[in-house]
Amino acid sequence: MSVHLLGGGALEPADAPLYAPFLAEAATRARAAGRTVPRVAIVSIHPGGPERAEVLRVVLAAAGEVETHVTSSPGGEPLALTAIADVDGILVGGGIVEQVRAGLEPLFGELRRQVAGGVPYLGVSAGAMIAAEGALGGGSRIDGVLVAPEDPAEPGPEFEVDAGIGLVDVAIDAHVAQRGTLSRLVAAVESGLIDGALGIDERTVLIVGEGGLRVEGDGSVWRVLPGDGGVLVSTIGA
Repeated sequence: MSVHLLGGGALEPADAPLYAPFLAEAATRARAAGRTVPRVAIVSIHPGGPERAEVLRVVLAAAGEVETHVTSSPGGEPLALTAIADVDGILVGGGIVEQVRAGLEPLFGELRRQVAGGVPYLGVSAGAMIAAEGALGGGSRIDGVLVAPEDPAEPGPEFEVDAGIGLVDVAIDAHVAQRGTLSRLVAAVESGLIDGALGIDERTVLIVGEGGLRVEGDGSVWRVLPGDGGVLVSTIGA
């Protein structure tokens, strides 16, 4: 099974094709367990509360037949193991990345165990960012130097890296082209804060599986790696 990383956006039923490969893998897992309909955990840690969780449920249902187990939190509290128990797939939505990471941190070990056992994972926006070994935060400065767009009237926080789930070994960023954060990844790699990164555009999904990397959707995946005397930037398209 695979890890599916969606770079944000894609919250309308018309975006269902980006969710379809994940749901197909969940259906395969369900059949192996003797279920005819896949059961998918939807975890939404977002200030929008249950309404944002419902958005995720609707778009996933547009991709195919599915039974959903929804857990919604506005953020600030750790989730219980029951949020991801006895399911054929796990979908983690977006929100404030630091809050999403903190809410799911008690479940990191169980998430790794389930994915290693064949349960597919789909992370959307912040849910994609925390899938890496090192989860990137939402800051806009490195050592006080501006490296990404911010409100001129309110200097942003430092760009930090915390422990992530560890489903992929390279740092992940989302909304890259739309929010102009490629410069942040370049600066983070050049400074040595991270060893490398993959930045995913909105309405674009990076699928990491046994067959390597696959990209679906409208945008690009930006690969940022250290090079001799600088940083190497390239793209992976659909």
